Amino acid sequence: MNNWFKRNGTHLAVIAIFLGICFFFLTPAFQGKTLGQSDVLGAQSTQKEVMDYRAKDTTILWTNQIFGGMPTFQIWAPYPDNITTHVVTIIKSTFPNPVDTVLILLLGTYFLFIVLKLNPWLAAAGAVAFTFSSYNIILLVAGHSNQAFAIAFFAPILASIILTLRGKYILGGALTALFLAMEIRANHVQMTYYLLLSLIILMAIELYHALKTKNIQPYLKSLAYIGGATLIALAVNASSLWSTYDYGTETIRGKSNLTQTAKEPSNGLEKDYAYQWSQGVAECFTFLIPNAYGGGSGTERLDQDSETAKVLIAKGIPQDQAVNYAQQITSSIPGMTTYWGNKPGTAGPYYFGAVVCFLFLFGLLIVKNRIKWWLLATVVLTMLLSFGRNMPFLSDIFFNYFPLYNKFRAVESILAVASICFPILAFLAVQEIVDAKDRTVILKKLLLSLYIVGGLTLLFVVLPDLILSFKAEDQATGISTLTQAFQNNAALANDVAAAIVKDRISLARTDAIRSLIFILLTFGIVWAFIKQKINVIAFSIALFALTLVDMWQIDRRYLKNENFQDKLEAAQAVKPREVDQFIMKDTDPNFRVFDATADFRSDTFNPFFHKSITGYSAARLKRYEELFLSQFTKSINHDVLDMLNTKYIISQDPKSQNLSMQVNETACGHAWFVKSIKYAENADQEMQAISSFDPKDEAIVDKQYKSVIDEKQLGAAPNGKIDLVSYSPDHLVYQSGSTASQIAVFSEIYYNKGWKMLIDGVEKPYFRADYVLRAAQIPVGNHKIEFIFHPTSYYTGEKISLAGSILLVLALGGAVYSENKKKPAVKPAAKKV
Repeated sequence: MNNWFKRNGTHLAVIAIFLGICFFFLTPAFQGKTLGQSDVLGAQSTQKEVMDYRAKDTTILWTNQIFGGMPTFQIWAPYPDNITTHVVTIIKSTFPNPVDTVLILLLGTYFLFIVLKLNPWLAAAGAVAFTFSSYNIILLVAGHSNQAFAIAFFAPILASIILTLRGKYILGGALTALFLAMEIRANHVQMTYYLLLSLIILMAIELYHALKTKNIQPYLKSLAYIGGATLIALAVNASSLWSTYDYGTETIRGKSNLTQTAKEPSNGLEKDYAYQWSQGVAECFTFLIPNAYGGGSGTERLDQDSETAKVLIAKGIPQDQAVNYAQQITSSIPGMTTYWGNKPGTAGPYYFGAVVCFLFLFGLLIVKNRIKWWLLATVVLTMLLSFGRNMPFLSDIFFNYFPLYNKFRAVESILAVASICFPILAFLAVQEIVDAKDRTVILKKLLLSLYIVGGLTLLFVVLPDLILSFKAEDQATGISTLTQAFQNNAALANDVAAAIVKDRISLARTDAIRSLIFILLTFGIVWAFIKQKINVIAFSIALFALTLVDMWQIDRRYLKNENFQDKLEAAQAVKPREVDQFIMKDTDPNFRVFDATADFRSDTFNPFFHKSITGYSAARLKRYEELFLSQFTKSINHDVLDMLNTKYIISQDPKSQNLSMQVNETACGHAWFVKSIKYAENADQEMQAISSFDPKDEAIVDKQYKSVIDEKQLGAAPNGKIDLVSYSPDHLVYQSGSTASQIAVFSEIYYNKGWKMLIDGVEKPYFRADYVLRAAQIPVGNHKIEFIFHPTSYYTGEKISLAGSILLVLALGGAVYSENKKKPAVKPAAKKV
């Protein structure tokens, strides 16, 4: 045991330092506080009904809380037969959020650098560089927990695959299966997809090397183990993957049902929507100089020394008021914010670190390992794809022809892959120096790197406006808005706009000076080691400390202690309004509310209190999205509100801004019998038909369902009734009574991949009516009608997940046995005579 501690003492020290970093960087989390994350609030509203039932020890896979109703696969669903579910539970119960994610980032990246044969302190520096890349921290602040968790497994997956390629087939394969299974379990397909693109490049380069050296057999053996590991990881996550795939075809990422108004590709997102957050080409300067583009939207607070405040003070406005005006203008008026890129907004830049960027270029010059070409190719590809609409030639090829690519939005997020490539090459370069015997050539290339990176940074210090314009695309719109705000004083508006440009330049220049200092310090440390002024341990620890300070300072702009709040305070962040309190008195278990003041796609408020026809989810059903865009954007279709059983409508007086609530007396209720059916030829005709109809009397049905309806049996029964007698989101029970066979329409969203209808315990067919609702032919007499949500993708998928989990455990056990078997036996100490 003592020998084990001696062999692993440095690793244990590094882990202890990582824990210390987490404690000091995220101190409030250890004090029981939670991040006040906007997207977490949205997720909580989305999960409201799911968590209410979970509190009663009941699991539901369908919720009616948002968008009329949808599966919970992308909201919250238990996967108990997936072993990674229990691993995640252990991690999250051991460490508070977001300490768990930060620690996985640190340890996983440290493991990668150890596999790449860096000394522990350099490996620790590389781990810090990737973990504290500004994008990772900004994700945590915003509440994109799944995305950050998925990124956390990038490094250990890469490490495991590299181990496999090096001939450690069993160990590498087993670890690949484990970490890939964890990656998939994070449930952020977009990040996993982007990582896969980089892995394809890696395997292509390895294949080229194997062919060149005529050593193809080890490569094919590695490929077989990696393939087997991938199959195990997929099997472990079969339930979530299958359910996501099934559901994905029906969401806004699936094929459009309408043909006359569809702008998107045959199967995916609309391009403008997917490209909305595209990285500006010149915005990549933020990798090196974080405020080159003005920082985040509203994150940079101007003070009394800012040019904007000075202009306002010169016009006679008191200093405190002038500063307040300057901050309001530069945080809210389009075209006038300190961030001047062409994204709709940003929480902050992609900052990879001045230390890392300098060493990355140095690595391009000196690293001999073929891994350099993989890293360079991945960085170039990810940068080009991140540009999206700003440089569409490559993005359009991927969007139109690569499988799944058009399912993802915010294409700039692919830079998460680049953010790990930069520190890998940077610290491989440092290891190259450590291992080099002749450092004369290295010193020349170090100087060349300083001239290039340092020179560019110096140019930003001296003449920043020679490189960038510092003017937003919508600058003219901003000036027009300012002119109106200043009571048509165009001269003042133009003076303020010019001052804002100067403040943007000042922000860039200040950060350029800062980056230049870190570049010079990095150069000095490397130079001192090359000249043998310091030993390798001091050199490595100095780089570790410098990297930590560099990243820490910038991350503190976006994650401050003030971002944390008491859990009780967070739980009470959303309080019902007077109109909500009135509606909440209604004991009906299943009706809907329409808040005309809420945004359809990002309503994070109403679902806390009501079953809403709006909501917050990027996985909305396609048909429901089409319904809303067609029937609610130009004007509100009251017939559609009725058929959705919208019992209450909230509106706002445009003058007084007071909220009012109206009871919708014509709401159709939970279910009703209609008098007639009108068949539509296609989705376009169906949508047109519901634009003006009486949903209580007539059902609009696509002609594809004619075979399900026995029109000869249909009759008139004006006194027929159908009532909801028991409600659970995924098990609805109705009681019907009629003297004739009739068509019943249910105010429930149609989704045929899991819902089953039973009449008196016998499964019967149902069909879609009124574009999004369920309908069925109900026989004459009194009957019990049940709708039960029992998706095969989930329940059969869970069985596959269990089998995959068993295989994963066996693979890991085999790897441990294999590694122990390889260790030489410890000889017993010789006895003293």
